[in-house]
Amino acid sequence: MKKLSARRRHPLAAVVVLLFALAATGGLYAAFAPADKAKADETAQSLAIEEGKRLYSVGCASCHGTGGQGTSDGPSLVGVGAAAVDFQVGTGRMPAQQPGAQVPKKKKIYSQAEIDQLAAYVASLGAGPAVPTKKQYDPQGANIAKGGELFRNNCAQCHNFTGEGGALTNGKYAPNLNGVSPKHMYEAMETGPQNMPSFPDKTMPEKNKKEIIAYVQAVNGDETPTPGGAKLGGIGPVAEGLFAWVFGLGGLVAVCVWIAARTTKAKKS
Repeated sequence: MKKLSARRRHPLAAVVVLLFALAATGGLYAAFAPADKAKADETAQSLAIEEGKRLYSVGCASCHGTGGQGTSDGPSLVGVGAAAVDFQVGTGRMPAQQPGAQVPKKKKIYSQAEIDQLAAYVASLGAGPAVPTKKQYDPQGANIAKGGELFRNNCAQCHNFTGEGGALTNGKYAPNLNGVSPKHMYEAMETGPQNMPSFPDKTMPEKNKKEIIAYVQAVNGDETPTPGGAKLGGIGPVAEGLFAWVFGLGGLVAVCVWIAARTTKAKKS
C-alpha cells in the first residue's frame, strides 16, 4: 500500500492522468463525432461559393469588381454579408438595369438557389450579416402597438406613417412597404440598403424588428378598415385639411375673381 501511495504522489502522476484523459476524449470524439456530415456540409458550402463566384463573374463583376472590391460604378461588397445579397437580388434591385439616383424594385432574374450561391460567395469575401432564419423574422405574436411606436419613431419620416413610402431628395425615395415579405423587411433593417440607415441587433433587437414587421403588415392588410374612405397615407386629418385649404380656398378665390370681373363689366356698361 505504501508503494502504491508513493506512486500516486509521484510528480508526473497528474501529467500522466491528464494525457490519458485527453487521449480518451479524442478517441471517443473520433469514434462518435458526425465527421461525414461535417465534411459533407463543408463540401456543399465550398461548391456553393464556387458556383456563386461563377454567377458573380457574369452578372456582378462589371460594376462591383472581379473580387468584390468595388469600382466607380458600384460599391465594395466586402463585408456586406449574405443578408444584403439576399435582399438586393431577391427583390430584383440587383443586377441594376441602369445607373440612377436609386435602384428600383423589379422582377428578380435569379432563382432562390442561385441567390443563395451568390450570397455564399459574397459572404466569403468578408464577415457581414447572415440571412435571417424564419424564427428571427416571423412576426407571429409580436406586439403590434409597440411596433407602431417604433415605426413612427424610426421609419415614418421616410416611409410615411403606414409604410406607403415617400419622396426624398435628389430623385431618391423611400419605397412602399405594402407587400414586402417579412424576411426582406428584416434584411433591410439589418443591412440598411441604399439611403436607409442600418439597425443591427445592437441598435434594434430582434424582438423590436419583429414588432415593426407586425405593425407594417397590420396597417397594410386587406382587412384593415378605412372608415374615412381613402386613407391618404394614414396621416390623418392633416391631409383632409390640406385638401380643403387648397381646393376650398382656391374655389373661393376663383369666385371672388369672377364676381369682381362681373362687377367691373357692369360698371363699364
